[in-house]
Amino acid sequence: MRDKRKKFIELAEKRVETTIDKLRLIGNLSDNRYYDYTNEDVKQILTALTEELDSVKQKFGHSKKNHKGKGFKLEV
Repeated sequence: MRDKRKKFIELAEKRVETTIDKLRLIGNLSDNRYYDYTNEDVKQILTALTEELDSVKQKFGHSKKNHKGKGFKLEV
């Protein structure tokens, strides 16, 4: 049983860090010095991300903890 927990922590930390990095890259697209986009583009991106996050929340059961700051570590 402990191995399953260890594997979960290992994968969760890697995957959450990767996802946070990718979200930051999406946020970089907001720089109008380099990119041109419409409000509709932004709406479509945010809708897709919100729907996927809602799906993940539903799978885990909604958690009230918010992740803020840099880095991600599971509390053991």
